[in-house]
Amino acid sequence: MVSLKDARRKVSLRTWLTVQLAFGSAFAASWICIPGDRQQEVVARMTHRPVALDVDLAKTTCAAVAPFYDDSEVVSDEELGCVLKKIVPRFSRSHLRPNLVEHALRTWGSEIVFHNPDAISGPQMKDFLTDSAKYMESWGKNNPPLMEPTADGIHVRWGEDSSSSVHHDHTLAALTEAGLTMDAPVFTNVRALQVRNVLAEALRDFHLDERETEWSALSFALWMAPQKSSAWHNGEGRRITFDMVAERLMRNHKRDGVCLGTHRVYSLMLMVRLNKEYGGQLISPQTVSEIMEYLQVARDMIIASQSADGSWPANWTDGAEAEAKADPKEKGHKRVIATGHHLEWLSIAPLELHPPREQILKAADWLVQNVNETPQAEIDQNYTFYSHVGKALSMWRKTSPAQFWTEWRKNHPDCETFEPSVKAEEPAKTEAH
Repeated sequence: MVSLKDARRKVSLRTWLTVQLAFGSAFAASWICIPGDRQQEVVARMTHRPVALDVDLAKTTCAAVAPFYDDSEVVSDEELGCVLKKIVPRFSRSHLRPNLVEHALRTWGSEIVFHNPDAISGPQMKDFLTDSAKYMESWGKNNPPLMEPTADGIHVRWGEDSSSSVHHDHTLAALTEAGLTMDAPVFTNVRALQVRNVLAEALRDFHLDERETEWSALSFALWMAPQKSSAWHNGEGRRITFDMVAERLMRNHKRDGVCLGTHRVYSLMLMVRLNKEYGGQLISPQTVSEIMEYLQVARDMIIASQSADGSWPANWTDGAEAEAKADPKEKGHKRVIATGHHLEWLSIAPLELHPPREQILKAADWLVQNVNETPQAEIDQNYTFYSHVGKALSMWRKTSPAQFWTEWRKNHPDCETFEPSVKAEEPAKTEAH
């Protein structure tokens, strides 16, 4: 005979199993109802662990977007040689700022070897950024490293500190544009890893609501276009697509963003080029149309805002009202920023996005004259801005600074004889770039 206690136990067990089955069924049904692109986000929140990167980084080389034009009327060999001479990187090795090296590296590449020992060559720049021992030689053992190893990758220290990178993912962008392969070594103070570990950490660490996304967008697009990848999940399980990244770049007013809003223009033009050159899988046709409309507006703004001398002002986004709304206290180097950066993105843009040719010629003439007339010490103090001038003008000759310089110095043996350089660790006080 079954006792009342045993009966209650059976009823309780049956009830418990029923409840558990109902709960499990409800959970399964709810899980099925969650969109696939949100499931990893739920897992990350429940487990409190970063989601593993879901992009197969198989190809070891990144994409490169070549300029369209070889136009000696924009800049002659002689003019380009004079400009590049003034941006050969001659930085003090003591307390060498990563921001300086990053700009020099993306301009000159990782292979250029200068004959003058005062100049820092490509391999030295690459080693400074990717080898913690070389970095410590400059900053001392008590300074935190630039490359910080994590459980699954490498985090690049960035912020206002002059010993760190100034912008999020700017170091990655510099290494990428300099042509390093994904399996290039990166030596942290703990273990040897690779550039792929820097990229993987950046992909996991990315958020659409970051203050600056220009450098992340550029780096990710250059690496992932050859992978035929258009989306990934960040460490919190949030699905990110390049359509979303492009929308983020276009969301704010054109005057906002890095370097007077010009870097987002370059990154958007780059994404359109990569999408076309790698099979149209990076961004959707609708996003391509939206970017082209955005760039057309930017084109119209620079057509209307160009000053009589050929330069573009800091407030180029004011269009025809730029002169009337100009800041009377505007620093001269801001026109170098705007003019150099606009010529840079225009070198990879189709003709339909160009202002009239005479405006491009005037802008290039203004830059060449500005570089020639600006004292070397002032260029050294504003190196990050002037590096874009050398890069942009080289691109208008469908070459790179390193390629041009290597040929130029064969017939100009004195081209690496320089004026004394100022110490880079004591730069003029300018905004971060």
